[in-house]
Amino acid sequence: MQAIFKREFLSYFRNPTGYVAIALFSFISGVFFIMQVSQGQVEIASEVTSLRSFFIVIVPIVTMGLFSEDRKRGTDVIYYANPITMFDVVMGKFLAAMSLFFIMFINVFIHMIATKILGGKVGVGSWGTVIVFFFLAALFVAIGCLASAITDSQIISAIVCFVFILIIQLISTLSSLLNTAVTTLLTKMNVGSEQASSIGSALENGINWLDPFTKTKDFRYGSFSVAPLIFCISMAIFFLYLTYRLLEKKRWSQS
Repeated sequence: MQAIFKREFLSYFRNPTGYVAIALFSFISGVFFIMQVSQGQVEIASEVTSLRSFFIVIVPIVTMGLFSEDRKRGTDVIYYANPITMFDVVMGKFLAAMSLFFIMFINVFIHMIATKILGGKVGVGSWGTVIVFFFLAALFVAIGCLASAITDSQIISAIVCFVFILIIQLISTLSSLLNTAVTTLLTKMNVGSEQASSIGSALENGINWLDPFTKTKDFRYGSFSVAPLIFCISMAIFFLYLTYRLLEKKRWSQS
């Protein structure tokens, strides 16, 4: 795993990918920080929460070449021909991507230090959003790993990852629209208005249960709970497992 991690992590800086991701993240976070400074009220929690909206752009950039590039070049055969487990391959690449996220986030840590120096407040809510950021990053990077493993095209991998994250970010909106549509449809089918509304609400709540952003929103206000973090980790493990099974299946087909 260590060799895979080292190879993948260093590869981010042998091509523009790592530099583009760091520059983009630094630019976006810098804009938010400067805007808050100009308004005379810096809130790190607000900055980090805003940065989470850009997972949809940054994660595909970071993960699109994790597996697809090896498949395109044919170097993935090395994994199948050597005594190395697919678990080591998946985890090595996943940890490399997460390490790049940590490097990108150093910019926010600098903002936190600057805020303290300027007499601002970095409270519990700020640290809560930081914790949530990395747990959400783990979930989305795991999704990116799966998207990269299903194709040998980095563009297709980026698009698939983009769509996945977009759907997750729109879950609350989509569930609300579905609630309205189902309630209206059931009412037209002569179902009682209260029963129709109850069914629509239950459906909306069921879909919203899958929304990691809704589950973790209270961390911003210093309200901590283990359940949302376990949810994010569980979903990340699920997508990493799917990636592992996909690669393992191909490994046996190559035998």
